[in-house]
Amino acid sequence: MNYIGINDGVVDAKEAVVSALDHGFLYGIGLFETFRTYNGAPFLLERHLQRLASGCRELGIPFEQEQGRLLQWIKRVMDKNGLQEAYIRYTVTAGEDILGLPAGDYSQPNHLLYIKELPKLSDKLYTAGKPLQLLSHRRNTPEGTQRFKSLHYMNNILAKRELSGYASSSEGAEGLMLTADGYLAEGIVSNLFFVHHNVLYTPSLSTGILPGITREMVLELASGAGMRIEEGQYDWERLRSADEAFLTNSVQELVPVNALWEQNERHTVGSGSCGVITKELISLYKERTGVKQ
Repeated sequence: MNYIGINDGVVDAKEAVVSALDHGFLYGIGLFETFRTYNGAPFLLERHLQRLASGCRELGIPFEQEQGRLLQWIKRVMDKNGLQEAYIRYTVTAGEDILGLPAGDYSQPNHLLYIKELPKLSDKLYTAGKPLQLLSHRRNTPEGTQRFKSLHYMNNILAKRELSGYASSSEGAEGLMLTADGYLAEGIVSNLFFVHHNVLYTPSLSTGILPGITREMVLELASGAGMRIEEGQYDWERLRSADEAFLTNSVQELVPVNALWEQNERHTVGSGSCGVITKELISLYKERTGVKQ
């Protein structure tokens, strides 16, 4: 990532700076969206912008971003970095303000585009899957009515540090956080789904999880395919009884879970590889992206 987009421009990464008085830096007041391209076009961009705009309204950050203009800006940053496909993080900070907590809205937000090469993921990941490690670190409660995808990311970073101490991390495991009440929440960078007796389950937004864009799309695809769906509060033992499980995020899409780890105890999920319903949803999602399988 040699070049970064800042406020509709493109600059050398070393020159992309914001003020020390930006409240994104001082207080974590800012939001971001991560997404990827397919055939050079950002996927589900409108949904990401809607979530970003909603969060900005709650935080008092003025946000007006015309999708066509943003697409042009993204293309300029991609071209400058020599990328045909990309991982994209679009960040909006509160902007510079007083040293102290303001009572009113912000007025001059900063917009940044971080664009890099997509991670190289093996096809085996989507057939063999990866493990999910239960973490002792609990998911914190949302700052607002729903969880923001905010610059205040300490909870996730502490969870990542815990995950690195487990043997399962060498297998590329994702870490799973529970709520303070002990219910399944979400992964460090993913939402969770599992299947039991042909019913698709996922923790509800009432648990304080991020309302993931890929999560939302999977629910729509599953509903359209006539699958039975339930959102609710579930404990770890309920997940252990699952026939299948998978994780979702905008870059890795749908990743099967082949095993559950609790400390150093390993429990195989279903057959230990991608299940039938997970495979169908992966196929439906791929079809939705417009990429030939």
